[in-house]
Amino acid sequence: MAKWTAFPYDNAAYVHTPAALKKHWARLHAGDAEPLPKDDKVLAAWALFHAGEFHKAFDAGLKCGGAGITVANKSQAIYANYLEKSEAAKLKMFLEVAERAEAQVKAEPKNANAHYWRAYALGRYSQVISVVKALAQGLGGKIKSSLETAIELAPKHADAHTALGSFHAEVIDKVGKLLGRTQGADASMGLKMFKQALVLNPSSAIARVEYATGLVMIEGEKRLKEAEQLYADAAACKPMDAMERLDVEMAKAEMED
Repeated sequence: MAKWTAFPYDNAAYVHTPAALKKHWARLHAGDAEPLPKDDKVLAAWALFHAGEFHKAFDAGLKCGGAGITVANKSQAIYANYLEKSEAAKLKMFLEVAERAEAQVKAEPKNANAHYWRAYALGRYSQVISVVKALAQGLGGKIKSSLETAIELAPKHADAHTALGSFHAEVIDKVGKLLGRTQGADASMGLKMFKQALVLNPSSAIARVEYATGLVMIEGEKRLKEAEQLYADAAACKPMDAMERLDVEMAKAEMED
């Protein structure tokens, strides 16, 4: 595999001992509702992820198998989304995550994050190739059903609520509210998902960023001031790990644009 780009910020504050990781687990995983692993090797892989050692976390997770697949999928998906510069490599990574997650769904149908990472990877893949093209390929239905299943299995999965809100918003933005209905997209449901995500994970920067983007997609320029405030609030969030730092930096970049 090609060399991965290193996490570009100081990660000293995000390096957790196993004991510290267990202590902060609920806060660090308020977004994905991932249960605390019983296997120490899987916990060690998560420590690498939180520290921004995405490639090492990916390798460690794959070696563990089982619950470690979720660490591998999250590490590769987050890395591809934020740090991979090559579009071809990014697409390849998203497809790899989707394939592994699909196999995980078959092996563990009640694993909420297997469904979630399948949807996340297909969703990000769709954004790269264009949402319209992805809808034509039938990816919209797969993404929506995977996210709904993740929420059904884990009702407190804040990130799945955010992603489902983004699904509704992006489809409406690209094909309109009327045609969007044929893809299962609904404006009020999208906004409801974004709001619920923030109730479930009030410290989330990414929930605010995606809500801000989705708000303008669904409601238009009239909600721009609210969106700008959401970006400002996201930029002011205090990151607890490397992924959250990338979310905060993205919010800051959006404010500068």
